[in-house]
Amino acid sequence: MPLHDWTRVDAGTYHDFHRGWSIEIRNLLNRGILPDGYFAMADQRVSGPEPDVVALERTGSRPSGGMVVTETPPRIKQTARVETEAAAYARRADRIAIRHGLGRVVAMIELVSPGNKDSKHAIASFIAKAADFVRTGIHFLVVDPFPPGPRDPHGIAQTLWDELVGEPLPAQPRDRPRIVAAFDAGEPLVAYVESLAVGDPLPEAPLFLAPGWYVNVPLEETYRAAWDVTPRPIQDLVF
Repeated sequence: MPLHDWTRVDAGTYHDFHRGWSIEIRNLLNRGILPDGYFAMADQRVSGPEPDVVALERTGSRPSGGMVVTETPPRIKQTARVETEAAAYARRADRIAIRHGLGRVVAMIELVSPGNKDSKHAIASFIAKAADFVRTGIHFLVVDPFPPGPRDPHGIAQTLWDELVGEPLPAQPRDRPRIVAAFDAGEPLVAYVESLAVGDPLPEAPLFLAPGWYVNVPLEETYRAAWDVTPRPIQDLVF
């Protein structure tokens, strides 16, 4: 299933697909991808605007299942790693343990919408929220099916990395401007970034549940499931 060109429809039309895709991701994670003791919830408020999907850990759970980076590297290649003393101290500053009423929040998934980038305030709010998650040890996976704009000229991943560490990521191909980026919020902080173009299949993306330990999110399978129930007139617009 190729990635479609969602710039051809308005924000409200994409939002309908976006909501369906989020639910498909939540459902598949809860059907056995997440290890025992972990579960996903959609549209949860966690110290700020709502992320699309939240991964939670029941109190007392210990890591089991999943994959370890040193044994099974993610299919999305490691793009950047930061372990400088200054970066480490900057990320430790004012760390607050964020908890959910049903368990401890360990990871977030965000599917970027046009509204996240349609104003200076919107992009600043999105990046600040994402950076706060990572700085407090919450792992972050972001999927941006839209090309960079004037407020994120180098893409969402670079904009977030600038906020976190102020360093450049390796340049992404200009003909593949959409991105999937996973951030392992451990120490060192590690970013995994894959560039996409319209027409490309979506990758399996690592969702970190603990430093160096992740499960794969089947973006392609969940995207296809949401696409299959998208009204045909909308499909025709973005093909």
